Amino acid sequence: MFYAGCDVGSLTAEAVIMEDGRLRSWAILPVGARTEESAYSVMQQALKEAGLTMDGLALICATGYGRKNIPFAQFNLSEISCHGMGAHWCDPSIRAVIDVGGQDCKAICLDRQGRAVDFVMNDKCAAGTGRSLEILARAINLGLEDLGPVSLKSRHPVRITNRCSIFMELEVLQHYYGGRKIRDIARGINHAVAKRVAFLAQSLDMAPGFALTGGVSKNAGVAKSLEKILGVRFRPLKVDPQLMGALGAAVHAGVKAGVKDS
Repeated sequence: MFYAGCDVGSLTAEAVIMEDGRLRSWAILPVGARTEESAYSVMQQALKEAGLTMDGLALICATGYGRKNIPFAQFNLSEISCHGMGAHWCDPSIRAVIDVGGQDCKAICLDRQGRAVDFVMNDKCAAGTGRSLEILARAINLGLEDLGPVSLKSRHPVRITNRCSIFMELEVLQHYYGGRKIRDIARGINHAVAKRVAFLAQSLDMAPGFALTGGVSKNAGVAKSLEKILGVRFRPLKVDPQLMGALGAAVHAGVKAGVKDS
């Protein structure tokens, strides 16, 4: 039996197709102007990879900001439930998930079944999100994908003290025009964003067994700073961590469809 999860966020859309408890295909695409079109495009790409059509799917679960506007999904669940379940499917020993997406960040505590038992999220401020990193990277003429690798070369990182993303950008520009090395500013940016995320995560009583998910998980500089601030090590996931929302949605769809060990 085939079933799927579709996650439409603020910056990217992801789709995952599973078959009887096994990952069959997946896709990640930038989000366009309309949620429905983004969801359709990413699902079609995942279906093509699997050699399927929409009719071949028994059940589809939607998640993400656009989850209520995905017409082909039979039901939807929150990103909190899906990111937790996705990480649990990859590694059942994970008890704490930190998800840093384009517009928000979340810290989630899981039980032994991968269910969210507690969480906090920041969706009222851009600091500590992928959008903040994108703006700050652009200020120093770096691509978002380069921010992590470049920052790891730093030996003398700048210190960014502002907490508001707007004032952080002004502070970054002061360092930039003041002649500081790009790698040192990049390291300062990643560490400043990591501090915002860590501040949120530290408000929960999180048990050992940490995973970092979402698009920002691919920034090694942020991940390294988060590990240092929190005093933890993130466990590597066997699936792209940016897919955790769509993967968890697919797992939930499998459970609802009655697939054993979905």
